Amino acid sequence: MDSPATPPISARISRRGALLSADPPLLRLHFLAGGHIGSELCLPQLAALVRLVRQKGEAVTQPAMIGDGADVRMVDATIEPDADGLCLTLHHWDRLLSPPDILALEDAEFDYARLEADGAWRTDAQLLIVRMAAGIDKDLGFLPSTARGNPFSRIFRLLPDATGDMPFLAALANQAAFESQPAELIASNNAPVLLSGKSLRDATGHFAGLVGYVRLVRPAYDATPSSRALSDIDRVLTDRLEPALRAPIGRVIAHADALALRTDGPLREDYVRYAEDIAGAARHMLGLVDDLANVNAIEQPNFTISTEPLDLLDIARRAAGLLAVRALERKVTISLPNGQLRVAGDYGRVLQILVNLIANAIRYTPEGGQIRLEAAVRADLLGISVVDEGKGIAPDQHERVFQKFVRLEGDAKGGSGLGLYISRTLARAMGGDILLESDVGQGARFTLMLHADGEGA
Repeated sequence: MDSPATPPISARISRRGALLSADPPLLRLHFLAGGHIGSELCLPQLAALVRLVRQKGEAVTQPAMIGDGADVRMVDATIEPDADGLCLTLHHWDRLLSPPDILALEDAEFDYARLEADGAWRTDAQLLIVRMAAGIDKDLGFLPSTARGNPFSRIFRLLPDATGDMPFLAALANQAAFESQPAELIASNNAPVLLSGKSLRDATGHFAGLVGYVRLVRPAYDATPSSRALSDIDRVLTDRLEPALRAPIGRVIAHADALALRTDGPLREDYVRYAEDIAGAARHMLGLVDDLANVNAIEQPNFTISTEPLDLLDIARRAAGLLAVRALERKVTISLPNGQLRVAGDYGRVLQILVNLIANAIRYTPEGGQIRLEAAVRADLLGISVVDEGKGIAPDQHERVFQKFVRLEGDAKGGSGLGLYISRTLARAMGGDILLESDVGQGARFTLMLHADGEGA
């Protein structure tokens, strides 16, 4: 209980999340952070709790760290919805923290050494993120505070494992532990990660959320002795340039996204647009880093791909699902194939190729247009065609579009000019190929062909 010398600090918040009134100590911190009466709370942890309550419609009580510079406090925050909005009450206002206390609080809940983790996370019973470890930005270029209050699915995109299952969903259904769930960290340019975690239960034994770890999936290279040593430029790219670029660019993306989302308080609309432009440009740069790393890997003399039986049409449907939001933004529909098509290939590489082909089709198909995914049979090969309604490609340019760094004249929409080169190189490494049929004004048909199951290279 609060003593008479430290009465609770109160505030009123509207249904839309705007601060209506507050006791002087809290109001002072809000003003110092750039807020005003009528703006969203400018204290990140309290603002995240407000968003949680607005989404859930239920009262929440959690510790929160707030303050200004050296004046940092650990309070117990209770936020309750009522007919007029939200009532915020802060207890233990006199609980000042010294810098060592603050550092301990950041890391006390998580053991980074376990599972060689790069970070950690926690959700509530509604699978809303309530905690992410500060150490996660070290390797992933990700600002943890941007995650709080967001649905788990907005932070991580789950992918099937090698067997086609999703350990996370099975563990959630059984309220059990899980490991090695493949996923992508959406806020870090879809960086591949592995998730592990377990269910939490409250004092009554009911499901109270999940807590877990996240580990960055770093590219693995074939350790078979090469017929030639890596060149100096290979070593610079692999060992120094890629890691040196990835982390700072990731941080630019994270901080720009945080500004655009107004995570730390109100921001003028023109600055929001600037932040969105910065994040978009940084994502383009990070994509180029990824492409260069892929090129460096596939051009090594010892680069090989092991194949296994796959359902090509199922992977095509999954690839389309990963790009559903992008297609929706451009009002483009994707018609999906039914049935199965058994081929020999590597799941991750086939998915990478199809994501690239479908993303290109979305980029070039006019708004309101349609993309068709169709099964294909050519001699002893089976395949999947991605057919768009774009401006088409002249026959004398067909081979050129598969070359490195090529963007056709007048192409203002293209990326690094490496995607098709990487995709065809991967397809050929699996014993297949990518074929192109197109003419000016007639759209384009890119077809990934692979050997039928059991006949691969």
